[in-house]
Amino acid sequence: MNKHFTAQEIVGVNPIVAMPFTASGEIDEASFVRLLEHIGNTGAQGTTLFGIASEFPKLTDPERDRLAQMFVSTLAGSSLYRAMSVTDHSTEVAVKRARFYASLGADALMLLPPFFLQPSPQAIQEHIFAVLEAVDIPVMVQYAPGETGLAITPEQLAVVAALYPHAVFKIECNPPVDYTREFLQKAPQASVLNGYAGLYMLQMLAAGGKGVMPGCSFTEVYVRIYQHWQRGETAQAEALHQALLPYIQRWMTHCEYIIQVEKTILMKRGIIATDYCRKPGWQLSSEDHQIIDRFLTDFQL
Repeated sequence: MNKHFTAQEIVGVNPIVAMPFTASGEIDEASFVRLLEHIGNTGAQGTTLFGIASEFPKLTDPERDRLAQMFVSTLAGSSLYRAMSVTDHSTEVAVKRARFYASLGADALMLLPPFFLQPSPQAIQEHIFAVLEAVDIPVMVQYAPGETGLAITPEQLAVVAALYPHAVFKIECNPPVDYTREFLQKAPQASVLNGYAGLYMLQMLAAGGKGVMPGCSFTEVYVRIYQHWQRGETAQAEALHQALLPYIQRWMTHCEYIIQVEKTILMKRGIIATDYCRKPGWQLSSEDHQIIDRFLTDFQL
């Protein structure tokens, strides 16, 4: 039986689960289970399904329901907190999905605010509040102005933090560090995580952030950086992060690029059977493959 997690316990390294497909583009359930078991052995604190790195827009509803059930049951009894992302653009549907995931046994949710057809700021706020009111488990509210086109001030976000103690904040503006500092001055009790492949991982931890949400193909590297940082070994954390930066800076130039790279790394590591991404996707060059091989050697993966 998994414990009941509070918002303050949604911390540390929380990779987004990649979505393994067969060579013909069907869900590869055996690889999915193997990947979840692998993440459970990396030293990560949690993991999240249906993020952008999970290729969520490319899944059917029946696939999503099946994967949600497999995700919760495969990781039952694991020390990881298991989060699932609610990505629906309709408030009514998002509320239903949030309750469904909570009923399955999710330990937390992630919430991508709606942006299709540019809803008003008030409609987006109402959507966020409705999902927060629908469940009592922690909800990671994504602030992703690049994806949503909506700018929220640190003051507005602080209001959400004050109203909903079970809200966690995944701050994805680019760069996120100054924004996070300002937000935490107004809401010092709030928990903040950051994605972006961990590009700003150490600056965000220094600013008061509580963790990082990268992809899942080299989780161990982020775990090592986080453990150095926790032990106060700043120089080692910095050195490892500096070694990682040239790779993730290149791969993060496009979302589909890093999704494909992470899949290829997982395949080369023998964790999933193929690196197929549903189309439209990204074609890796021979230079990309050489860089991935060098990366695997550099980090002994």
